[in-house]
Amino acid sequence: MGGVEGKGGLLVAGTTSDAGKSLLTAGICRWLHRQGVNVAPFKAQNMSNNSAVAIEPDGTGGEIGRAQALQAVACGLAPSVRFNPVLLKPGSDRRSQVIVLGQAVGHIGAANYAEIKDRLRSTVLETLADLRRRHDVVICEGAGSPTEINLRAMDLANMGLARAADLPVIVVGDIDRGGVFAALFGTVALLDAEDQALVSGFVINKFRGDAGLLRPGVESLTELTGRPTFGVLPWSYDLWLDAEDSLAYDGRVLGRPAPARGSQWLRVAVIRLPRLSNATDAEALACEPGVQVRLTVEPADIADVDLVVVPGSKSTVDDLAWLRERGLADAIVRHAKAGRPLLGICGGFQMLAERIDDEVESRQGTVAGLGLLPVDVAFAERKTLALPSGTAFDGVAVTGYEIHHGQVTRGVERPFIRRPDGSGEGAVAGNVFGTHWHGAFESDEFRRVFLTEAARLAGRHGFEVAPDTSFAALRERTVDVLGDLVEEHLDTGALWRLIEGGAPPGLPTITVGTR
Repeated sequence: MGGVEGKGGLLVAGTTSDAGKSLLTAGICRWLHRQGVNVAPFKAQNMSNNSAVAIEPDGTGGEIGRAQALQAVACGLAPSVRFNPVLLKPGSDRRSQVIVLGQAVGHIGAANYAEIKDRLRSTVLETLADLRRRHDVVICEGAGSPTEINLRAMDLANMGLARAADLPVIVVGDIDRGGVFAALFGTVALLDAEDQALVSGFVINKFRGDAGLLRPGVESLTELTGRPTFGVLPWSYDLWLDAEDSLAYDGRVLGRPAPARGSQWLRVAVIRLPRLSNATDAEALACEPGVQVRLTVEPADIADVDLVVVPGSKSTVDDLAWLRERGLADAIVRHAKAGRPLLGICGGFQMLAERIDDEVESRQGTVAGLGLLPVDVAFAERKTLALPSGTAFDGVAVTGYEIHHGQVTRGVERPFIRRPDGSGEGAVAGNVFGTHWHGAFESDEFRRVFLTEAARLAGRHGFEVAPDTSFAALRERTVDVLGDLVEEHLDTGALWRLIEGGAPPGLPTITVGTR
């Protein structure tokens, strides 16, 4: 890879997916932003179905990874496609949609990825170079682990990027999973000497307990690798918003539900689809006191909940077939027929339709939907990407973002939302609601009115929404907590020297086995 010159920078790598790269990157960005540094985030290549819409000043834009949108907030910046130039959205175990600078350009499988890697490499390096000209510091996030040695030759996001841009690298490890010292040591030891020369130290994440008990292990890691540990970040129960990695959704109750304001709770089941997309929609519901949100794949979990949510999907038709195979489709229909509230978002909305015509994603043609909303959906080649606004419930303001191929082709008698031009969006049929808009429930008043209506339909008359929950404030609080953790628990002086001066010369090379 060719070289990239620029100002200060750093790459945050991880021992595994969900080790904490995204949040540590956001925390470092917030810490620098507080110091008045003109800082921007960057993730060369992301693989995630949790995405956000970024609109550039000239009106163009597209999709980026959810984490880069949060990192932009931490930097005090609007999201930009430059923060995540390559996004891979898995539609199956073997194929992914390729998003380049926000726009879908086709599909690839693992076998033919090499065919486009040179084009993607050029895009990544040019975009990073542009960011480094515009900003004093760029904090880069790696992808997965840098020691996927079977993929090193094609790497765009980890050591391949670090080598091209001469970026110092810190490696974060998740101690909550166990084996963190082995993971950190092994991450360095599996790299070749040139890659190891850029790995400058470690951060241990998600620690619970007495940090003093950890000190002998940290000291031994330094002796073994010749590299410092910049700090130990404690487990924080306040960090759950904007999860990007699918591993973050492990079936437990989502978020940290606050006590109910009224005499009853509202219980919500969100279907954990195989190709779940933008599951962060459920987080807005979970931020409300007295609302318990649980992701599930079990029909039994739907039997006695108040509200069922069918969320977005990268593979609507395939995930609809999965619902039927698991018995979840029957459970969803029974729930709706009993008069209890049901919500479909984007792909979930499409599944509730009567018919779906898909010659784009699954290429299965016309298939029957669940028939719970009086709409038909057809997939268009061109994806809709927008930041819409409108009103619902007789004038309640709502905003969101759209990322979908599916289009409603049969008129909606009763839309869920009205756009400013008077046209309708989504659909309502009694107790069943559907919308293509992600992020709609981040609109506080809209969320409150919807939950009140859902509680009424479910017979939860003792449920009361809180009048003061602000989702935007919770998101700001998240990045502030991340900034606080960096300031309080990491050696920020050493971090700044690394960002400004690069990897220290003479870092030792670890040799193991027959190497």
